[in-house]
Amino acid sequence: MDERTIQFEEKMEKSLDSLEQEFTSIRAGRANPHILDKIKVDYYGQPSPLQSVANVSVPEARMIQIQPWDASLIKEIEKAILCSDIGITPGNDGKVIRLVFPELTEERRKELVKDVKKKAEGAKVAVRNIRRDANDSFKKMNKGGELSDDEQKILEDQIQKLTDKYIEKIDQAVEVKSKEILTV
Repeated sequence: MDERTIQFEEKMEKSLDSLEQEFTSIRAGRANPHILDKIKVDYYGQPSPLQSVANVSVPEARMIQIQPWDASLIKEIEKAILCSDIGITPGNDGKVIRLVFPELTEERRKELVKDVKKKAEGAKVAVRNIRRDANDSFKKMNKGGELSDDEQKILEDQIQKLTDKYIEKIDQAVEVKSKEILTV
């Protein structure tokens, strides 16, 4: 790989990482503690990540258990969960908060797969935009005399190969997530 294409590959890698991060927040009927990653709890006036104020565990396939280090935080944690977009009402016994994930209907699973594909399409557009930026950059370098026509062609071929590679990785990620969602 040419060092002039490395920066564009890094950007493509970030697009893939971002997509995979989004996929962790899509629930597939199983309890996944990563859906709580974006939740912040008001801890003495400071918004803190939920994982830093409580122990988060998955005692059963469809339940997340949250045990705050400080019992006085139960109400704050419940409020943060209710204000989030995870769509699950928390229940507590005074010491522990439980999130029980309902079994997904076939219809809901299909909706989630559509959502996964939509997010993947966004990532593919991002990768293609990076390819376009790379090619524009190579054309400018060619016009400025920094690249010969042959070098420009070689770099554009390398970027196309990278684009194909990342589009394929995105497709694989979609396949894995879709299979996870559709598995009952």
